[in-house]
Amino acid sequence: MKRFQYGALGLSLLLPTAALGDFQYQETTQITGGSMLGMMKFAGRFSRQAKDIGAPIVSSVYVQGNRMARMDAQSIEIVDLDKETITNVDLEKRTYTQMTFEQMRQQFQQAVAQAKAQQAKQQAATPAPQQKPDNVQLSFKVNVRNTGVTKQVSGVGANESILTMEMIGTDTTNGQQGAFAITNDMWMAPEISGYDELREFQKKYAAKMGDVFTGNGVSASLAAMQPAAAQGMSAMVKEMSTLKGIPVEQIMRMGATANGQPLPAASEAPLPPSPSGPQMPSAKDVAQQSASSAIASKLGGFGLGGFGFGGFGHKKQPPPPPDDSTTTQQTPTATVLMESTTELTAFSSAPIDSGKFAVPAGFTEMQPQLPQAR
Repeated sequence: MKRFQYGALGLSLLLPTAALGDFQYQETTQITGGSMLGMMKFAGRFSRQAKDIGAPIVSSVYVQGNRMARMDAQSIEIVDLDKETITNVDLEKRTYTQMTFEQMRQQFQQAVAQAKAQQAKQQAATPAPQQKPDNVQLSFKVNVRNTGVTKQVSGVGANESILTMEMIGTDTTNGQQGAFAITNDMWMAPEISGYDELREFQKKYAAKMGDVFTGNGVSASLAAMQPAAAQGMSAMVKEMSTLKGIPVEQIMRMGATANGQPLPAASEAPLPPSPSGPQMPSAKDVAQQSASSAIASKLGGFGLGGFGFGGFGHKKQPPPPPDDSTTTQQTPTATVLMESTTELTAFSSAPIDSGKFAVPAGFTEMQPQLPQAR
């Protein structure tokens, strides 16, 4: 996930001799658990991509002034804030695409316009007597707490902060609640030499993206269509601004909870070991994923997936009748659909070859796929 960190630029402007240098690090991300991991392992029997889903993804990240490049074994992404372009390189196909921020703005505007048109079309096609009121009310809860726990991460002392986000669905007819929840267990290092280069780039990038997604009344249209989502994003930015330090390790969970409760963090409730071999998904796993996907359509097409809001809680199902022949068990109140771990290592302020920010020679440019007006 991308994290927007805000800081003051005034001091550096007053000190022209303190020029920013280069910074690089390595990022390793791996899906480490959750019910979806077993389903993907099973799908790996039929798909190479699904088979490799649990393998670590190792990326090298380079920052040089207003440019950032992220490279892994299959691809390169180059962000140039001066040119306002994002270039994606496919190393396997030896092709690349380049999209400007203006094209991104147009793409987002078209997506919102199409969503509004589709919504109006559906309302017009449904006779008034058959229209059913929406009895699910959405709300968001975001919270950051510092636990006071410390540990060593790759030789660096880190403090634990836990970020919880819940998109809660409340049935207005009976008051029952369910939530699509995200919990990010973050281990924050106090400071790393050279990290200011990355932080400064992220601040400028966030400002540029703010211009892309809030220009020409787009954000107002989105807020009008999904006011709860807009409020949730505002709360997330406010809470994340309280985080202090550098996230050298993150364990993020996505899942569903009952009664609007947050998912427990990885340090508080470790998952059982995942089976090593492919597993046939259970009916419960399939039902959970289907419910999340169906409910996600309520926010469909509004670009919220990139911020972790892919769906919201479904109505709590009544517990099964007790079985007198067995010990009574409580119905689970939380299900982890996916858990991923990201670790940052190999920090360096050594000079970076400018070739890291260029498309390799001999690659063919392809046109980015833009939505067609309808």
